[in-house]
Amino acid sequence: MTADIKVAIDRGGTFCDVIADIDGREPLIFKLLSEDPANYPDAPTEAIRRVLEAVEGKPIPVGEKLDGSRIASCRIGTTVATNALLEHKGERFAFLTTKGFKDVCVIGDQSRPKLFDLSIRKADALHSAVVEIDERIVPADYDLNPEPLDRSTLRPGEDGLVRTASGEFVRVLRRPDPDAVRAQLRELKDQGYTSLAICFMHAYLHPAHEDLVASIAREPELGFHFVTTSASTSPTIKFLNRSTSTCSEAYLYPVIQRYVQSFTSGFRLPPQRVDFMCSDGGLKAATKFRGNEALLSGPAGGVVGIARSCYDPDDGTPVIGFDMGGTSTDVSRYDGKYDYLTETSIAGRTITVPMLNIATVAAGGGSILFARNGLLAVGPESAGAHPGPACYRKGGPLTVTDANLFLGRLVLSSFPSIFGENADAPLDTAVVEAKFKDITAEFNAQTNQSLTPQEVALGFLDVANETMSRPIRNATEARGFAPENHHLVSFGGAGGQHACDIADRLGIRRILIHKYSSLLSAYGIAQAELQHEALEPYGSKLDAGAGVHVQERLAALKANVSAELLSQGADGDSLVFDESLVLRYFGTDTNLTISKPEDGDYAAKFEATHLREFAFSMKRDIVIESIKVRGTGSAGAREQEASALKELSSNNPLPASEPRETQQVYIDGAWHATAVHHLASVPKSTIIPGPALLIDQTQTIFVSPTFKAHILTSHVLLEKVSASPATQSTLDATSSSPVDPIQLSVFAHRFMAIAEQMGTTLQRTSISTSIKERLDFSCAIFSPQGKLVANAPHIPIHLGSMQFAIQAQHRLWEGKLRPGDVLLTNHPQWGGTHLPDLTVVTPVFVPSSSSDEKEQIAFYVASRGHHTDIGGKGITSMMPESRELWEEGLNVPSMKIVSAGEFLESEVLAAFEKAGSFPGCSTSRRLADNISDLKAQTSANQRGITLLRKLCAEAGLPVVHKYMNAIQSNAESAVRSFFRDIARQTGNTPLEATDYLDDGTPMRVRISIDPHTGSAVYDFSGSGPQTWGNYNCPISICHSAIIYTIRCLVDMDIPLNEGCLSPVAIVAPPGSVLNPGPRAAICGSTLASQRVIDVILRAFGRYAASQGCANSFGWGMGGRDAVTGEVRKGWNYGESIGGGVGAGEGYEGAHSTHVHSTNTRQTDAEVIEKRTAVLVRRYEVRRGSGGGGRWRGGDGITREVEARIPLKFSILSDRRVYRPWGMAGGEPGSKGENFAFLKNEEGGMERINLGGKAIINLGVGEYVQVNTPGGGGFGGEEVEDRHRGYV
Repeated sequence: MTADIKVAIDRGGTFCDVIADIDGREPLIFKLLSEDPANYPDAPTEAIRRVLEAVEGKPIPVGEKLDGSRIASCRIGTTVATNALLEHKGERFAFLTTKGFKDVCVIGDQSRPKLFDLSIRKADALHSAVVEIDERIVPADYDLNPEPLDRSTLRPGEDGLVRTASGEFVRVLRRPDPDAVRAQLRELKDQGYTSLAICFMHAYLHPAHEDLVASIAREPELGFHFVTTSASTSPTIKFLNRSTSTCSEAYLYPVIQRYVQSFTSGFRLPPQRVDFMCSDGGLKAATKFRGNEALLSGPAGGVVGIARSCYDPDDGTPVIGFDMGGTSTDVSRYDGKYDYLTETSIAGRTITVPMLNIATVAAGGGSILFARNGLLAVGPESAGAHPGPACYRKGGPLTVTDANLFLGRLVLSSFPSIFGENADAPLDTAVVEAKFKDITAEFNAQTNQSLTPQEVALGFLDVANETMSRPIRNATEARGFAPENHHLVSFGGAGGQHACDIADRLGIRRILIHKYSSLLSAYGIAQAELQHEALEPYGSKLDAGAGVHVQERLAALKANVSAELLSQGADGDSLVFDESLVLRYFGTDTNLTISKPEDGDYAAKFEATHLREFAFSMKRDIVIESIKVRGTGSAGAREQEASALKELSSNNPLPASEPRETQQVYIDGAWHATAVHHLASVPKSTIIPGPALLIDQTQTIFVSPTFKAHILTSHVLLEKVSASPATQSTLDATSSSPVDPIQLSVFAHRFMAIAEQMGTTLQRTSISTSIKERLDFSCAIFSPQGKLVANAPHIPIHLGSMQFAIQAQHRLWEGKLRPGDVLLTNHPQWGGTHLPDLTVVTPVFVPSSSSDEKEQIAFYVASRGHHTDIGGKGITSMMPESRELWEEGLNVPSMKIVSAGEFLESEVLAAFEKAGSFPGCSTSRRLADNISDLKAQTSANQRGITLLRKLCAEAGLPVVHKYMNAIQSNAESAVRSFFRDIARQTGNTPLEATDYLDDGTPMRVRISIDPHTGSAVYDFSGSGPQTWGNYNCPISICHSAIIYTIRCLVDMDIPLNEGCLSPVAIVAPPGSVLNPGPRAAICGSTLASQRVIDVILRAFGRYAASQGCANSFGWGMGGRDAVTGEVRKGWNYGESIGGGVGAGEGYEGAHSTHVHSTNTRQTDAEVIEKRTAVLVRRYEVRRGSGGGGRWRGGDGITREVEARIPLKFSILSDRRVYRPWGMAGGEPGSKGENFAFLKNEEGGMERINLGGKAIINLGVGEYVQVNTPGGGGFGGEEVEDRHRGYV
């Protein structure tokens, strides 16, 4: 029998989409439920049964083994792996890791996922057991070495030296003991484990230890079924990401293989080919399909679908994929080459595997609609498939789908009667109308408006469209691409109802909608080709000397890829290879994958790409991080779709015939009779003007009045014909007209999106680990007077505090700044927090009106980033023993660092040099990094300027200012309402609390609330005087602590701006620890801010104390010798360490997490060891350190770092005397402890208590151990007064 059927299946979360091509027949296209156990066990198998039944014209019973001999190709995209990960239904396995790192997957990167949620819930580790293997490898040299080792003098075999395949040298400190490993594995086997994940430190460079343990695990005596190693799964640097990726593979691979076996067992005679879609957009033969490859299987099909159906290589216009589904929207970009990522976050875990770059936002047809505090909100919560939208007759909430139905953008008759309890009723319009009346009444009560339900429903769609536009802007504007220079490709079940509005917002003039748009992922799977990628680490400079060796390694990888593709049945003549180098500037973390240039000049192409992506290039060596080869081979893909653009240009357009039906659609404030066209009956080449509704069996397309639709052979092409009425109405608005609460919701999104894009730009363009990797920065927008408008929630300590720095600069420079000027400030008396947080401030000049060319300062934008080294006495900028401000390094009340667009590098260098001119002080050891990061901050500000000017051009400056002020008023209203509620709950009794720093200095607050005005006075008068130390807190810290705690206690999304603090008066006597004088040392203020937050939360009586510290730990060498004055080359590294989180009513505190005023990530242990001369010995949960109670406090962290050369270490910390208190009878958490382990004369090690703040010089092999505090418990029998000090 001839194999004449090709089937492509996309098994999504709700529906399974099917396209079957049969020779000589029209394709079969249908959907079925992905889960319907009452009718069939597996959706793809059922899909093939239905295809065969239709083709052969005879019934085939469900469950009968199928004859697949007529199926030439079966291609499947599946959510099996994603569902297993989300639902925690993967394989039970044990994790084998390097001794000292058993909790690497538990701690993660120590950041919390939701900034203001004190009930912190991080993703659980996937492994069921963990075993530490006593083995260790370290790099032989380190990147920051002022005098790098001469590799030519290194001899493999001496002192454990090993030369890797890439030419790097590593040092083997301990090899695994095979007998000890067998004993450990035997114990796991006895416990019933059959699956292992193995990840050792630096195995990406030297996998021999992993290979040894894996080979033992596969010995017949042990016979583990599934053994996954990190070097084979993800041979790239970053131990945490490789560990989570390896664990994910071990968790999912058995699930995938069982599914493949189950699927193929459903056939009496199998199909000729069965391939599965991978996350990178390529196919894999079923027998080769692995776990991580399956995670973005369906969405990857959508990207291939837009590339193959809607991109015209002759035209060259890039396309943006807009895939709007039920719970989320996926966004992608294609410009003739696929855009790949090497890692992504799925279900709270970072997975390192090649995948297409797809951004997801939690807004879709099922996103729930809310009216909150006078603002409209869409999602992120979703109604899901059950109960689904309100119109599904299952008691569901109002959703985006309901809004489209209510406004006439869906055609009721096009939906089958499959809803309700008996699945036999039509969509319910009555309940939707009733619910919109209810939410409108609620919203009107919040805003004192008299809006109609239709206006509110349209407002929800505006907010949804703005939310979905944000990832598109990030995929284009944030990377240097103009969105208006793209075509929008709309697909997914709900995309057609929103495409015109999305395009209007982005300035896009053409929208392409394929005839299979609601099944485009399945279409892309049908078009995909076999792919395979091979990668190996490298780690050498890109220079002439590396060229020959690189080509040899590329050739070897190419041969491996070719062999793999041929083994999967690829046509040898179809093989195409992309050879690339993963490159970065020396000392940075930004990798770019550069495909082989035609002229072979990788360096030039890297520099040009870096300049386009990040707006700057550098005079630094370029490092080859890794090399890779991606191969593509044909396995019978269909021909690429004919170009819609060519068809459009050659068409003789036909006018639309009179529609057979019309429907009332609510557009621009009124109902309009709108033509309804059934696409199946519309002749090709027809032009249909908007407004119109176009429907077929799987989708509804709303053509807005600003677009016209061209009906083509395989596409509907929507083309812009006029300015958007919505935009025009905004332009016509005046500053004196009333505030439109719907537009207020939209503007709130726009301002926050701009601040977020600034943050994205800063992270991408920065150099230092502190900003790029640890994310210790914030970006914000301010009014012309310097009041906060929008602060992207990056680091909480910056919330509210930055505006005081901006206001100080505004007062100093008012009337003196010109376009292109940029300022720098960090002084605590000028709104700074501590000196390492350098704030770059840029005025935004905008014409006051469209008719006035004169520009005025309409906003300020600012970025604040933590610089690890700013000079001073310390080895890092967080020096433990500072007593006065001058000791802490660079301090700048105000200086201009850019004048009329010219960066004033000599002036900046002079400022840093001045900081190093004081007794015992050094200038920064990494001035080049300081300069680069300041330029990156300037670049981030410039991004904000561009976007704000664009917003003002769209809406007019008076209107933008009106909504800027209204957003601040909205936040103020929410906070006043919160305070009134608190006053009612407390009977208007003042709230009071006291806490103590470890030196005995009290921090005391009394909060008095006016129940009538909703204002509050935070009186810190009982706090102690400023100290002869560095835990003094500038007054700006109090503002940050208050705005943060208010946001946590309000527990709902409110704009974070100056309005939050308008109802608050702060009393902090000058000269106190919370309002110190200008000479006071303050570098510990951000750590002390944790205590300010704790004492405020204690006053409210809601939560136990968290660790109350951020444990600033650092090490380095070089700088100015305090005795001789000699300046030696050097470097430094600094980090902060998480701890235990306090418990609250109904939840236990999270373990080993940053909380409150900081949320920085921990730099990966492999990165630390590759860059600095240390060995990370231990990084574990400090078990038992959380306080007991009905709800236990979270445990802290134990971290040990050993010196590999003589180094200076420092620790700045608190809660080493006073324990974190419990609440409501809960027990206090354990205090922190810091120890140094030093060699003694007998050759042993002695443990020395360092206290909370210390600097110490360590010799080779000596180390520091930091034990961070646990969180307090909640509820129990503990008598609080008995432990008032918790010593």
